Amino acid sequence: MAHRHGSEPAMITGTVLIAGAGVSGRGIVRLLERLGVDFTVADDNNLSTGVTVAEARTVLSRFSLVVTSPGWRPDNPLLVDAAAAGLEVIGDVELAYRLDRAGAFGPPRTWLVVTGTNGKTTTTAMLAAMMAQLGQDTGLRARAVGNIGVAVADALLDEQRVDVLVAELSSFQLHWSKELIPDAGVLLNLAEDHIDWHGSFTSYADAKGRALSGSVAVAGVDDPVVRAVLARADVDNHIGFTLAEPGVGQFGLIGGQLVDNTGDAPVILAPVAGIQPAGPAGVLDALAAAAIARSQGATPEHIAAALAAFQVDGHRGQIIAETGGVTWVDNSKATNPHAADAALAGLDNVIWLAGGQLKGADIVPLIRSHAHRLKAVGLLGADAPRIAAAMAEHAPHVPVHHTTRTDPEQAIAELVGWAADTAGAGDTVLLAPAAASLDMFTGMAQRGDLFAAAANQPREIS
Repeated sequence: MAHRHGSEPAMITGTVLIAGAGVSGRGIVRLLERLGVDFTVADDNNLSTGVTVAEARTVLSRFSLVVTSPGWRPDNPLLVDAAAAGLEVIGDVELAYRLDRAGAFGPPRTWLVVTGTNGKTTTTAMLAAMMAQLGQDTGLRARAVGNIGVAVADALLDEQRVDVLVAELSSFQLHWSKELIPDAGVLLNLAEDHIDWHGSFTSYADAKGRALSGSVAVAGVDDPVVRAVLARADVDNHIGFTLAEPGVGQFGLIGGQLVDNTGDAPVILAPVAGIQPAGPAGVLDALAAAAIARSQGATPEHIAAALAAFQVDGHRGQIIAETGGVTWVDNSKATNPHAADAALAGLDNVIWLAGGQLKGADIVPLIRSHAHRLKAVGLLGADAPRIAAAMAEHAPHVPVHHTTRTDPEQAIAELVGWAADTAGAGDTVLLAPAAASLDMFTGMAQRGDLFAAAANQPREIS
């Protein structure tokens, strides 16, 4: 069913087809309703809002534009047919960006884009906190949007104007955002992920690289893959961030301090001590956020205040229990080997809990890199046998416990009970699965919540 409205902004004519009635699709519905643009929603799971996907494929000539939910793959038959019919296919973020730049909701906003394989949410939250500190002096209101929970479209419709959009964007969203040019963007890191969706690592990396298309491009130069993307994208004037002492034009560390070395002399921003989450990954996120914030006028005082008050979101490296000298850490958000690598870095005497859906990722480099840190490994989930085989080949000295339970609570309870019996004073029990969670859990949050609950009663687990 088509939803009819009155006047339309000049840049949108005709009827828009919204592919998908999920969170982003509903956000676009609200956006177009506010603007008075005609639209039809295609979705097989929520037919009260429009038509089926099959029906939409038969009437593509009725539409002037297709706006897809970011999770829809490029080879989806509806999107393939739409492109073949000459229709432009864009994402919800791209539509919001174009409308904002056209002045549909007042003066255009500042767009700050954060992407990478891991660390996006923490960096986005840190950057939003820094921009909020700056906003106390400038009067400009910043908000974290995108994958962090608030649809970009809804931020544009906020009754209290949002002046600065701090957008966490996935590779899917960037793939469908061909014209997005942020005021500043950061590419944190890159590792194999979502290759089944993009078709190749090059396509995945190119999508992520769109974050660097603006006048301020910030990149994690410790990552060789990011450096390769920089070279291929011909990004000349990028700002690098590194855990080493910063070169000219970089952010880095000197004497336990975050330092901006992009000006005439290095500027101390904030101490490393106290940054949450603790460890190299958290420090890199803070450096990336600081680089973007400084480009927008934030002072060292703004950055230091934001970091001092910052609390990491759930399941991203929190210490959830300390009993008998054993530290229990929840990093359920480590849903791929690259994230698990960051979680393991800097730790010793680790009882590592891992497993789930590897999504085709290679676990061997992770095990080779961190075998010396591992006291024991507990495994669960669909790809646990693959991890166990890799452990046997590349870390045969490390004991492995594999639960075959498929009930989420029982599986976690078994692993936590085993870990409690295995760990001694000075050890760390780390949940960093290196794999997705949907084979057993409703999501990574449930996985982490069950772990935290069990870890706080370890001796009661049978």
